[in-house]
Amino acid sequence: MSMPIIRTIARTGSRLPRAASIAAVGRRFISIKPMYTAEVKTTGGRNGHAVSSDNVLDVGLTFPKSLGGPGLPGKTNPEQLFAAGYAACFQGAMGLAAAGMDIKLPESNTVTAAVHIGKHPDGGFGLGAELRINVPGMDKDTVQKVADKAHELCPYSRATRGNIEVKLVVV
Repeated sequence: MSMPIIRTIARTGSRLPRAASIAAVGRRFISIKPMYTAEVKTTGGRNGHAVSSDNVLDVGLTFPKSLGGPGLPGKTNPEQLFAAGYAACFQGAMGLAAAGMDIKLPESNTVTAAVHIGKHPDGGFGLGAELRINVPGMDKDTVQKVADKAHELCPYSRATRGNIEVKLVVV
């Protein structure tokens, strides 16, 4: 068990529920009851390989040239993977938010996530994200209301809130 989790238990005095899946034996979760667990194993760090437990995701990784790495063609990086996950999740949250507001989003709506990595003022590196939301045929004020509500609902937004800057841009 990592030190941050031990400190959390000590501070709150609470016990953490066990995950039910075989793959998650021994892992503990703090505030959610897992309904699905994605598991990906990496080897070689940023110049390695990532494979999901179901083998659906199987990608080579490369450190971007702009950060001093080889930037090998045909390989991805953690920021691209995070951007893909955030954009897809946020778009799903937009659908949920819109439905709750009795708004019908056109199927042509898109979310483009730009995930930035750079030097953090406190040392090391940090992330930032910008979500560009495009809903053709809908006025920007309505789209902004849907995006703001989606930002409250999206698990990625919840995870990043207070940790990295996330900018919502309606285009």
